[in-house]
Amino acid sequence: MQYRILTLALAAALAPLPALAAPAATDLDEVIVTATRTKIALADSLVPAQVIDRAEIKRSQAVSLPELLRGRAGINLVNSGGPGKQSSLFMRGAGSNQILVLIDGVRIGSATAGLPALQDIPVAQIDRIEIVRGPHSSLYGADAIGGVIQIFTRRDSGPPRPRFHAGIGSHGLREAGAGIGGGSERAWFGADVAHLRTDGIDACRGTLAGFGAGCFAEEPDRDGYRNRSASLRGGLAFSDAWTLDGVALRSEGDNHFDGTWANYSETVQQVVGAKLRFEPSETLTLQAGLGRSDDRTDDYLDGDFVAHLRTRREQASLQADIALASEQVLSVGADWLDDRIAGSTEYDLASRDNLGVFALWQGDFGAQQWQASVRNDDNEQFGSHATGSLAWGLAFGPNLRLTASYATGFRAPSFNDLYYPFSGNPELDPEQSDNLNLGIAQARAGWSWSLDLYQNRVDDLINYDATTFRPVNVDQARLRGAELTFATALAGWDLSAQLSHVDPRNRSEGANHGRLLARRARNTGRIDLDRAFGAFRFGVTLNGAGHRFDDAANTTRLGGHATTDLRFEYAFHPEWTLQARASNVFDRTYETIAWYNQPGREYGLTLRYAPVR
Repeated sequence: MQYRILTLALAAALAPLPALAAPAATDLDEVIVTATRTKIALADSLVPAQVIDRAEIKRSQAVSLPELLRGRAGINLVNSGGPGKQSSLFMRGAGSNQILVLIDGVRIGSATAGLPALQDIPVAQIDRIEIVRGPHSSLYGADAIGGVIQIFTRRDSGPPRPRFHAGIGSHGLREAGAGIGGGSERAWFGADVAHLRTDGIDACRGTLAGFGAGCFAEEPDRDGYRNRSASLRGGLAFSDAWTLDGVALRSEGDNHFDGTWANYSETVQQVVGAKLRFEPSETLTLQAGLGRSDDRTDDYLDGDFVAHLRTRREQASLQADIALASEQVLSVGADWLDDRIAGSTEYDLASRDNLGVFALWQGDFGAQQWQASVRNDDNEQFGSHATGSLAWGLAFGPNLRLTASYATGFRAPSFNDLYYPFSGNPELDPEQSDNLNLGIAQARAGWSWSLDLYQNRVDDLINYDATTFRPVNVDQARLRGAELTFATALAGWDLSAQLSHVDPRNRSEGANHGRLLARRARNTGRIDLDRAFGAFRFGVTLNGAGHRFDDAANTTRLGGHATTDLRFEYAFHPEWTLQARASNVFDRTYETIAWYNQPGREYGLTLRYAPVR
């Protein structure tokens, strides 16, 4: 493997089309649950992971979830025309339908398209995000080939306190939100509402003269977007052993876009979930969870109704965590998932369920750590699939740690893959993968760095065949790459950087053998630099990506790009903060999907109120 890390780093610093990067400074006490389905220190994770907390979300001034995630380690985003438009996330070369997304433990995403509507998840409702890179099917089942992203809503503590924000920006942006929350160790609650509206940009530059290139329509107008969201959370500790908590989140979107079949949609993303936890002793914890997610879309063309689609995913889980000995834990559990779809389009099959059982063992032996997991999923349509993982870590030298892991994964074809009229292929097989990751990291007070090398081989990869207009199983794809992260505090400045390189190759026989998989930039990244000057704070983000190809044959090349974002804060009162931002300050023109525009230079101003706790 040749990863050219030094070349990539120099390119990021010197070239106008680099792979620039940015994480946040590592907190040695940060806790993560997504990596093992149990609470562990982020620094103890044997697989590459990252946490974005509420302070960083607020500091970033990101307006959307894709904007917040852009450029982070292993993540590659594409967008079809600005705010609210479909955004696809690639992680380590794996597609959006190969990445599992959870909200407070509840699986989300469309069962028809097979991917989550990231653009409709409001940043205002998010408290923290955990990102785990690499296959995790042995803990979560299908879809976790590229990784897992778990989004957590707020959990408030202390006396009840209100909060508020309002902002304006370029392209007619208006946003506002308010909430209240509080609690103690015995009970807690929270409620938030938010509204965002933008006039948008012209999403697509396709023309009828170009045979309907891109969006197959010529509609030179602004394509606006509006999002309304609300969330409710609460919990109660009946005793020292019993705890119950629940969450409900609803997001409604109105989205204008360019197209001949439809050019306006109304969407709903809704999640409800509850967890009951029983902890009778320090050696045993039992947890039961119920959840449901809904994905709804109504499509219109010039005001006339065209079609509707409903996806419902109901799920339940049981898990027991047993302390076998000092520094050794065994987790066993079961997950049940039921997918159902309904709408204007007729599918040959409209429902299926999946039952998965798993076991995970974690053990510390002095300087060494071990983890092993195994899972079997019984899919109603595709039968049983076994997956597993093995991870090892060794601490040595001055806070250095070496890690190695091997994991397998799988993904069942979506309902669209199988049965969409005139383009589905009911003969498809599930995708299967095996992944190897080698890492070295060092974390000390004030600074940290990590380097991970990986290779993920995906068999029976599902890809669109332009000759038959149907999805087919590609024999094999190889996703190979490296990620370099660094974070430090120096002379009052907080600096964080991440560089990512991926080589996603089609390894199947045929005309596209050796070609890069479509829409994945090989080099991506981000650099964040922040400093506080008393009541003032200044920050800059450099975000970049190298070139990519828009098609499987690698004939349509999209150039690389680099953008610079500036942000300012002024805390003119302990409870009031004024924020200002300038995005893409050099007004770079670029595309991540052929024919679909991206915003140029934009400005924003936000006022926030949050009582001091």
